[in-house]
Amino acid sequence: MLLNGKTIFITGATSGFGLACAKLCMGQGARVIASGRRKERLAELKGNNPLIYAIQLDVRDNASVKKAVASLPTEFSKVDVLINNAGLALGTESYESKPLEDIEQMVDTNIKGLLYCTQAILPGMVERNSGHIVNIGSTAGNYPYPGGNVYGGTKAFVKQFSLNLRADLLGKNIRVTNIEPGMAETEFSLVRFHGDAAKANPVYQGIDALSADDVADAILWCITRPMHVNVNRMEIMPTQQAFSPFAVSRKK
Repeated sequence: MLLNGKTIFITGATSGFGLACAKLCMGQGARVIASGRRKERLAELKGNNPLIYAIQLDVRDNASVKKAVASLPTEFSKVDVLINNAGLALGTESYESKPLEDIEQMVDTNIKGLLYCTQAILPGMVERNSGHIVNIGSTAGNYPYPGGNVYGGTKAFVKQFSLNLRADLLGKNIRVTNIEPGMAETEFSLVRFHGDAAKANPVYQGIDALSADDVADAILWCITRPMHVNVNRMEIMPTQQAFSPFAVSRKK
């Protein structure tokens, strides 16, 4: 098994990429610290599996993040891989119409939550001179689209933070990877449209979109490369997604 003896901390492990990563990594022999806000889903994931330590956690709460990491059981306390997966998009309004509460939730989760978890776990990696941080970015951090304003901005932050973290950690034997998926059929759009399935479902109609398993498989590949290999960024799109010409507003 590829991950025997490894301990992997995954945020947002109750659905989508995080859940797929938890299952895949366990299948490869890893101990998994699964964190998320939905207690019942964590309990379902945990079951009686000794390879899983489940934590109900909101990554936006720095004090809770610190407490959770500090109180890990001994057998789970040395984290080899942190997968900063928790994140979301809310709405597709133009920025002037976007509710402030949606703006703050995206910034607090996608940026601050990632920073809090990284700051809590990274010192242990530095002390052991070993580790891998995997951040979940997005193609939205590379290419703008109407309505993507705040979400795209947060994912651009994730990309640049990942690259700068690599610079900080040079010589410390710690790897940093930013995974940048395109269209993926998970609960992403359902969350984006505040649970409105009538708006969310058409997003993926007629498209063989990426699955959560596709992204988890890419992450597994990155974290199982030889230690001298660092995948800085991996951008993944479904074959049916590509690029468009620049938009132009012509004078009439």
